[in-house]
Amino acid sequence: MSNGSRPYVLSIAGFDPSAGAGVLADIKTMEACHVYGFGVCTSITFQHDQTFKGLHWLPEAEITQQIDVLLERFRPSFIKIGLIENLHLLLKLIKHIRTTIPEAHFIWDPILRASAGYSFHSSPDIMLLQQVCEEVFLLTPNLPEALELGETESAELNAAWLSNYCNVFLKGGHRNDRVGEDTLFLKQGKRISYGGRTQPVFPKHGSGCILSSAICSFLAKGAELQKACLLAKEYTLEVLDSNESLLGFHTPTLSTANLIRQ
Repeated sequence: MSNGSRPYVLSIAGFDPSAGAGVLADIKTMEACHVYGFGVCTSITFQHDQTFKGLHWLPEAEITQQIDVLLERFRPSFIKIGLIENLHLLLKLIKHIRTTIPEAHFIWDPILRASAGYSFHSSPDIMLLQQVCEEVFLLTPNLPEALELGETESAELNAAWLSNYCNVFLKGGHRNDRVGEDTLFLKQGKRISYGGRTQPVFPKHGSGCILSSAICSFLAKGAELQKACLLAKEYTLEVLDSNESLLGFHTPTLSTANLIRQ
């Protein structure tokens, strides 16, 4: 469903006061990508772009109350999920939303560790992880996350295994060899590479949140998954290049703005 000419999308994520990551970064990305974003908080974090001091997890009932009041009036068919307390809760929220929106597509950005070094989760239960992935349309781990989301010591092999259950976009920002090269592992078995950068970029706090939210936005606008990932990568690179600090500006250039409007 849409708001005029803009589709509705939903972010379920943590609250970052610096707005570089989490639900605030998601909403800024969605607005810049010409969709209407709703936000549901899963936690309150105490951080800025350089330091993470802790967090408070919201109870399940308070998260579902936020979701339910939105779904009384709106029907977002693409939903991005970020920081979540555990896989049990993630699976429950997905199934809860499906009782109202059976056709919902979920994009899960599996945040296991803050960029400042704080660890949210240990390695997940493999059987439960499979159940979650069977409910998800797209999983967007970075390389360190992919190493923990599987039983091998290879991020690529773990991503390939996860693609038995859902599509996987393996983010390459942590590569030392092919810097910034991302790989889309389609559930049907095909693998698509998205080239890295030959020029250095300025790292950003929350760049993974931005990329996954941009993919969600372009999917909601009707792009096929392969094209949505390409457009989202281009958008994210512009945010990285927007300034030299750890907090990016969500102001698309003319060329990217023309792609976003399509």
